[in-house]
Amino acid sequence: MTEPTRIFHNPRCSKSRQTLQLLTDRGIEPEIIRYLETPPTVQQLEAILIALDIEPRQLMRTKEDEYQALGLDNPELTREQLIEAMVNTPKLIERPIVMANGKVAVGRPPENVLTIL
Repeated sequence: MTEPTRIFHNPRCSKSRQTLQLLTDRGIEPEIIRYLETPPTVQQLEAILIALDIEPRQLMRTKEDEYQALGLDNPELTREQLIEAMVNTPKLIERPIVMANGKVAVGRPPENVLTIL
């Protein structure tokens, strides 16, 4: 059995809503994970970063006040520290993230997710 399509979703984010609409328009009813309420685990974020082949800061919303307030621009922070910051402050995670067919895409722009469907 294949894994269900999942979306780390923030209903207040227009890109997240557009990406969810893109999926449902294609007949895909994804498992919706409201990541602000149910943040991903360290292991889930690590797997997402590996699948995307990016570093933690590339998945972070660096313009959020929390990014500066937590000193996350410090180049000496380790990968583990940055991932932990995203788990503890999920607002920092770029959205939406879609997982389908063993692949991951960030819906910025929403059409990005079409490559993994």
